[in-house]
Amino acid sequence: MTTPPLVSPFGGQPPPPQQQQQAQAARDVNTASLCRIGQETVQDIVLRTMEIFQLLRNMQLPNGVTYHPNTHQDRLGKLQEHLRMLSVLFRKLRLVYDKCNENCAGMDPIPPEQLIPFVEDDSSKHEDRSAAQSRPATEERREILEVNKDSFFDLIWTKGRTGAC
Repeated sequence: MTTPPLVSPFGGQPPPPQQQQQAQAARDVNTASLCRIGQETVQDIVLRTMEIFQLLRNMQLPNGVTYHPNTHQDRLGKLQEHLRMLSVLFRKLRLVYDKCNENCAGMDPIPPEQLIPFVEDDSSKHEDRSAAQSRPATEERREILEVNKDSFFDLIWTKGRTGAC
């Protein structure tokens, strides 16, 4: 069985411009989608790391206790597979990072302070309003305390003079 020769469907001519644009679009990946891929990769790294720690926690050391070599070898194999996959994920993350940096190389760096919208702190306005509202209340409370204090001393003075204490 022979394979047919590789011939362009366009008779040796270069592909039409539409196919060139599609091929170019396939090569140039959007930076936002790269960031999403990077985020998913980081989540995979975290998941694999948690699985590694779970395996290590459940693994018994061969310290004279009943030792099952088959179980130990199985767990060791799983651990090595997780570590290998973790290494692959870190390499993938590095490639995504490098591609994002390459795509953003021509951009001017913007300080992070300018990226965060500034909203005036409403709590200071609230404190000013509450302070203005609380002044009359504070003065009223002071007056009530003075009246109560005077009434208390009058009550004690009266009882003390009458001998009712």
